[in-house]
Amino acid sequence: MEITIEDAKFWKSCIDAVVNLIDEGILEVKPEGVSLKAMDSSQIAMVSFFAPSKAFIDYKVSEPEKLGLNFESFSKFLARAREKEKLKMATAENRLGLDFIGTASRSFKIPLLDLSAGPQKEPKIDFDVTVKVNGGLFKEILGDAKLVSSHLVLDAGSDGFFVEAKGDAGDLREAVAAEIEAKKPARATFPHQFLEEISRACPSDAKITIYLKTNAPIKMEYAIGEASLTYFLAPRIEPA
Repeated sequence: MEITIEDAKFWKSCIDAVVNLIDEGILEVKPEGVSLKAMDSSQIAMVSFFAPSKAFIDYKVSEPEKLGLNFESFSKFLARAREKEKLKMATAENRLGLDFIGTASRSFKIPLLDLSAGPQKEPKIDFDVTVKVNGGLFKEILGDAKLVSSHLVLDAGSDGFFVEAKGDAGDLREAVAAEIEAKKPARATFPHQFLEEISRACPSDAKITIYLKTNAPIKMEYAIGEASLTYFLAPRIEPA
């Protein structure tokens, strides 16, 4: 396996979107692209990542490989990327080589882990509402809700998309500018921390697509360049 990325910082952004939720996992490298599916340690959130082969300027993958990685450590190495540097990744002797190519070349080798966890299946949910919202705006609204509570309510239907939070510090109900498709209203409560971690890597000018069903897991999607991210997060079920 030998893969070259035009902009090393692009790959850093992709890995950050994963490491926000999981510490370790398996990147599956196949002729069609690079993918990952993994649950967070609490088993309430899932991330699914895919970067197609066309996202890379050179992609030499003759047969599938599974790369067990500590993503927290991997992200720290990628953070050493400088402006306009390319990144070449290649496997050899149970290590992943990282070659940063720019005005000067630097090479690192990081160990591959023996991880046995297989890919997770995405939940099948018949969602009632689809919401498309600007990523930067959604992150700003999460900042508002953080002042009030550790949990927030996402409420959507034909009359709009709203974020609500209640706590000792006060109450929030914020109408959010969004594109909405609704079969019927949906409302569910989620931990603020996870929504913040899921959306953190989303480019501010990108769209986040949110799928909702009352008291069901939320599905959130966005893109970083050619790469796509899909997340699922279990709701907090309020007592009757």
